[in-house]
Amino acid sequence: MDAYDEGSAARHLPDGPDGSLPEDSASAGPTPDSTPSTDQESIGQESTDQESVPQHPASQAPTAQAPDPQAPTADPPVPTPTPTGIASLPLRSQVVAALALAVVAVVACVHLGMVFLHVAPSNTVTKQHGRAIDDWIYPEFEQNWKLFAPNPLQQNIDVQVRAQVRGADGAITETGWYDLSALDGAAIDGNLLPSHTQQNELRRAWDFYIGTHDNENRPVGLRGDLSQRYLRRIVVLRLDREGAGDKGAVVESVQVRSRTTNVPPPKWSEEKVSDTPVLRELPWWTVPEEDVTDARTEASAG
Repeated sequence: MDAYDEGSAARHLPDGPDGSLPEDSASAGPTPDSTPSTDQESIGQESTDQESVPQHPASQAPTAQAPDPQAPTADPPVPTPTPTGIASLPLRSQVVAALALAVVAVVACVHLGMVFLHVAPSNTVTKQHGRAIDDWIYPEFEQNWKLFAPNPLQQNIDVQVRAQVRGADGAITETGWYDLSALDGAAIDGNLLPSHTQQNELRRAWDFYIGTHDNENRPVGLRGDLSQRYLRRIVVLRLDREGAGDKGAVVESVQVRSRTTNVPPPKWSEEKVSDTPVLRELPWWTVPEEDVTDARTEASAG
């Protein structure tokens, strides 16, 4: 036996030519001494793999969280406003409405300008275009300062008229005095919605005449003849309504007068005024045929 033999447990392997172990024995696999280390490495690798996989026990399963009240929330959608007024109309109707509003605005501006020039002191514009301004203002939009005078009017003015009529037999007769102001007052009394003509037509016509004539009933300015014709047509229309003369009678001429009485002062006042009526009679006016025809046409239409 050689020096490597150490007891009966020694393994006897053939030596190679150079004294090394044969290749078959080197590649035969791991020896019994190396087997435990290999197993431990595999076990360690499995434990490492198990630790790398997250574990979710049933008691630690993720649950739904309640919303945070302090967390920002999205704004609700803003509803689109529905068009109203002119914007809700079709395009063609919008154009028509816009044009109508523009016309109204222009007329209103022109009217305000005319009224301003009428009440304003005399100036270059009123001197050059006074006729156009008067034609726009009179008689419907006449302006005066009587309400703001230091001593406002404290009189009752009644406008009365009488006529000479030609009957069916050709005879001319004269009627009595018709108190047109009293007739208008009776129509207004108790009427909740009196008409503009009942309240203002006759009064404004008389004021128009007085303002364009002197105390001798002579016209002053260019509007004297216009005011006379305007007052005459009104009284002829009223006479036709009242049936002056017999049926079929024709008004040939008219005479207008005013009856002015002072309003009595209150009992506590020391002011003394006369209670005697003051009469102002105008001359007789011949009534043209067209005035009679127009009066009958307006009376039949009303």
